[in-house]
Parts: sequence; C-alpha cells; structure tokens
Amino acid sequence: MSDNFSLMIHGGSGALEHIRREGSEDDFVQSLGSILEGGRKLLQAGGSALDAVEHCAIALENDPLYNAGHGSVLNEYGEVEMDAAIMDGRDLDAGAVAGITNVKNPITLARRVLEKSEHVMLIGKGAREFANTCNVEIMTDDYFVVDARIRQWREAQKAGGMMLDHEDAEPQRKFGTIGAVARDNDGNLAAATSTGGIVNKRWGRVGDSPIVGAGVFADNMTCAVSATGYGEQFQRTVLSKMISDYVHFKGMDAAEAATAGIDYLVERVNGLGGVIVIDRHGRCAFGHSTSGMICGYIERGGESICRLT
Repeated sequence: MSDNFSLMIHGGSGALEHIRREGSEDDFVQSLGSILEGGRKLLQAGGSALDAVEHCAIALENDPLYNAGHGSVLNEYGEVEMDAAIMDGRDLDAGAVAGITNVKNPITLARRVLEKSEHVMLIGKGAREFANTCNVEIMTDDYFVVDARIRQWREAQKAGGMMLDHEDAEPQRKFGTIGAVARDNDGNLAAATSTGGIVNKRWGRVGDSPIVGAGVFADNMTCAVSATGYGEQFQRTVLSKMISDYVHFKGMDAAEAATAGIDYLVERVNGLGGVIVIDRHGRCAFGHSTSGMICGYIERGGESICRLT
C-alpha cells in the first residue's frame, strides 16, 4: 500500500514564551513527534482517518502537557469539565460530548456517541450515564488534578476572573485545545478536537471544541479542520465550516483556506486562535492569529515535522 496519507496534530495556540522560558520546548517537540509516528504506523497499516485522529487525540489527552484529558484546567469549583468532538468526512457523521467529568478520554466517548447513539452531542450527567454503558475508562478526580493547573486556578481565583491556559501575571495567553486531522490511504478525511476549556470557567461554559462547524469539521469533498483558540469567537464565526466552504465554493487549497479563515476571524471578531487543515488532496496547512501555535504534521507520507511557531 502506498503512503498517500496525511496527518496533522496541534496542542494549542497563543503566546509560547513561557514554554521557552521554562525549558519545556523540547518536551513538546518530543511529544508531538512521538504521537505523529504512532499515527503514521496506524495509517501505514491501512487504518482509517477516523481511527488515526482518535488515536492521536487520545495520546494528546493522556499527556499532561496539554489542556485536555489528564492535563485539563480547572473550573470555578476546582473541578475538571471536558469537551470533545470527532467527525467522519465520508458521510458527515459526528459525535460530541460537553461538560463531562471523570472520563479518561473524552474523544473516545465522542466517537461512541457517533457510532452507538442516534445523537450528535451529549452533555453533562447524560453523557456520563452514556459513558457507563459504553465501556469507556473512568478515572477518579485525582487523576485529573495536575499541580500546574492548581496553580493557575488559584491565580485566577485570586484575580477574580477566568484565565486562558498558561496565562499568569504576565500578559501571556495560550489557548489550550488539542486536535488532529487526517487523510487516509483511501482518501477519507476525519477530524477531532478536545479540551478542558478555560481556567476558572463558570456557569457550565462550553467552547467551540465540541461544536461541529466551529471547532471541528470534516468532509471528503473539501477538507478536515481542527481549531484552537478563544472558543466564543470560533462559535460566532463557525470558522471550521467556513474554511471548508472556502475549499468548496472558491476552489482554495488547504493553505489558502486556512489563511482566508484566519483573516476572516480577525476581521469580523478580532479573533485569537489557530487551525490545522488537510484538504482532500492531502495537502497540509495551519494558520493562526496568535503569536504562536503548537503543531506537527506528516504530509503525503513524508517526514514528521513539529513546529512551535
């Protein structure tokens, strides 16, 4: 089987100065590289794009470097509430969960919603009850409590407001979402996005990550997109679907559509964030309006490239 697959992953966007200051840039690069190579093996063996994005998202959720799954930030009650979505470009099937607790890998529960329910999105208690019927792994609260996240939460509580992932007393903003997009050897596309949200978030807040067309989208006719950023801005612009529409209606490739999408985000709502995109021909691209973005990709079976840009 020829290696005609493409794969992209991201670990958030925003100001990355803290990563370089703390000497953790190599940790991110090694993590991204390892996850990409795991995805490569799966796709080389004939795995589907849907399998690949779930596989990579699980690995990102399991790594406390990222604000998803194990490394999720804390809400106003000092608890973890997570959102995730996954989409199959073959038939536009999608599954999403929002405001869930104790599920080790929210992206896997989102895929169960896609495959085992008649719905697209489940939230809160209902999603947790569904998880109990689907044989997904449940963890105790202490699994999700990471020291760095406790520090962020305490700083946000002291300041009396919400904070973005890794924000502190300095004017730094990193938007913590993880995501993956893939094109398999059969030409099928898929996308996945997962997050723990915003530090000290309130009132059952749900961002763009589990919203089809905002934080995630995949269509074999156009492209696969996973977004990261200030979620409300991506919801208001339905940005992932807009990028797909640029491909469909204007004939743009991945790079052109990613750039046009970010330009629109900034023009209309002064938006902050980024996207990764694979088009139906397997071309990879990313774009961001923040000062940095954490991502990696394999284009058409080539070498793994990891970037903290």
